[in-house]
Amino acid sequence: MPALTGRIRTPETQQSGYANALRTPGAWKFFLAGAPARIGIAMTGLGIVWLVHGSTGSYAAAGTVTGGFAIAEAIGGPQVARLIDRYGQTRMLPVTLVAHAAAVAMLIGLTVSSAELWLLMVAGVLAGGSIPQIGAQTSARWSHALAGSPALASAFALESLLNGLAFLVGPALVGTVSSLVDPVAGSALATSLLLAGGFALALQRRTAPPARVARTAAAAEQPARLMRPGFGALVGTSIGVGLYFGAMQVSVTAFAVGGGMASLAGPLYSVTSLVSIVVGLVYGARTWRMPAPTQLVLALGALGLLSVPLLLADSAGTLAIALALPGAALAPYMVLSAVMAESMVEPVVLTQAFTWLNSGSAAGIAGGAAIAGRVIDQHGPHSGFALAILATAVATAMAVTVRRNAGG
Repeated sequence: MPALTGRIRTPETQQSGYANALRTPGAWKFFLAGAPARIGIAMTGLGIVWLVHGSTGSYAAAGTVTGGFAIAEAIGGPQVARLIDRYGQTRMLPVTLVAHAAAVAMLIGLTVSSAELWLLMVAGVLAGGSIPQIGAQTSARWSHALAGSPALASAFALESLLNGLAFLVGPALVGTVSSLVDPVAGSALATSLLLAGGFALALQRRTAPPARVARTAAAAEQPARLMRPGFGALVGTSIGVGLYFGAMQVSVTAFAVGGGMASLAGPLYSVTSLVSIVVGLVYGARTWRMPAPTQLVLALGALGLLSVPLLLADSAGTLAIALALPGAALAPYMVLSAVMAESMVEPVVLTQAFTWLNSGSAAGIAGGAAIAGRVIDQHGPHSGFALAILATAVATAMAVTVRRNAGG
């Protein structure tokens, strides 16, 4: 396996790479088409928290339904991606979008009618299992257009930046709409953005990768090529960080609502993403001599330490400060996770590898949201923050395993 150095290009090289990537025919169109869809995806999980809690008054119920959504997303994501790879984006993406919209409509209808929790769970699972991985679709288009080009790395950097912006805007938007208008409006807006961006992407046939209907020997071997100890541990770090995010979603919302400042829940949750974007730009502006596996361990260890002040927050101001600190560690983790995944697996399974990292994160969010909801109902928001810190210990332990297997 090649050495992992965590090398990042200088700003001058990055500017040139971004320009070359965006000069690719059709690149601007599919890149911008995916933007509203990503924002919609970033809104969906938190929107379900608002939706279910607004109807039931229980964070446990909200966490349970959100957890079911995230588990279904984690399990269904790779399967949906495999179908899209096999039959093509222009053919399968509209099908998954319609299925997801129908499931969200069902969830809203059941919630408004005060249906039993198990029915809400079913609708949440259907919504999670059908949500398309828009980031994987645009990444596949970049790979198809720039195969073998140095600009491909810059294209993936653009993808990372857009993801960060989506998770900065999305939670703030759904929190604001859900608190000031109605929780139903928040979920409806999230789905509308996903549909608009998703259909705009599906209509762009020229840049879509060709469908792979014929099953080849290489395709049949793909699952085995992913089942390596190092990569499995890397997925484990994603699960741990997902646990962190799941617990934080419910905890920040509970803190804001309990403090009589419900409209601030979304903006507060977005503080971490804002800092992460800024730190990510700084982190990418220099070359790092330390091996990436070692950086990964340090980044996740720092995430746990920088989250401790959350336990002391007693106002919106102190919580905002405490939420800013973890962003400094999350940005390097996101970059390092992608760098190491690319080095650990063969190119033929790289898209699936990224999907599995996303699924691991989704599974962690499921567990984190469900557990945090129950803990918060009994012990308050700060117990949810404690759970998030515990999740960073899980992620750090998995990072140590990654480092051991990578020899970094």
